[in-house]
Amino acid sequence: MSALPASSTAAGGAPPSGATAATGGGIWRVARTIAWRSLHTYVRRPDLFVPSLVFPLVFLASFAGGLSALGGLRGLNFPAGYTAFQFVFVLCQSAMFGGLFTGFTLAFDFESGFARRLMLAAEDRRGIALGYALVALTRAAITLTVVSVVALAAGMRITGDGVDVFGLYGLALLLTLVGYGWAAGVAFRFRTIQAGPLMQTPVFLLLFLAPVYVPLSLLKGWIHTVASVNPATAFLDAGRGLISGVHDHTALAFACALGCIVLFGIWMLRGLRSAESSP
Repeated sequence: MSALPASSTAAGGAPPSGATAATGGGIWRVARTIAWRSLHTYVRRPDLFVPSLVFPLVFLASFAGGLSALGGLRGLNFPAGYTAFQFVFVLCQSAMFGGLFTGFTLAFDFESGFARRLMLAAEDRRGIALGYALVALTRAAITLTVVSVVALAAGMRITGDGVDVFGLYGLALLLTLVGYGWAAGVAFRFRTIQAGPLMQTPVFLLLFLAPVYVPLSLLKGWIHTVASVNPATAFLDAGRGLISGVHDHTALAFACALGCIVLFGIWMLRGLRSAESSP
């Protein structure tokens, strides 16, 4: 913990009111230290690194390969092919779970006592939330790169242009922050890995109550009704439009993602305040 400047106060380790302003980069100093420590641990531990890569690859093989016959359904005329259609779902899922798994890491750090010591030493505790956000984005970038390389090697076609592809991965990184904001808010409040199901279940429901296997127009019954109002539907439609070059709900998807980031950012910071006031 020597990399983090210790506070000079005795009241729960809270920094003096002018400390952050005096040091200028307090938030970023804390964030960089956390990001380096967490990523160093992540890449050196196969039990953390390998599952985060295997999980999306299994989904890609199962959905894009095992369900490829669905590509011949009437009404599913996707320009880039069914592999690309399913790749977008795997990409969005991997991005959100990159943020979600970082929330697990935060909860585990509270259980181990590291996060509590970190809060006592941090110059500006908002840097803790920012540091783990940087971890989430980096972990997601690694996973998305590997998944993309495997998909392209398996013959996936991209019919969108370079700007479209840039937008697709930009949207994916925004979804990483959405998943992280939700999970970090839970982790700050409960401060135990036992809160993992509460982090994970809403994200699973959000993703799998969207048009995963076929377009929204081919869904019937209650699932069509739910998917019609599910923001994940806009994310998938926009991603599939970007990878194929035929835009669909792109502006709506980015607006929903940014709105969720703001909402869950407030949720996360209030959770941080809860952690600060806890005994």
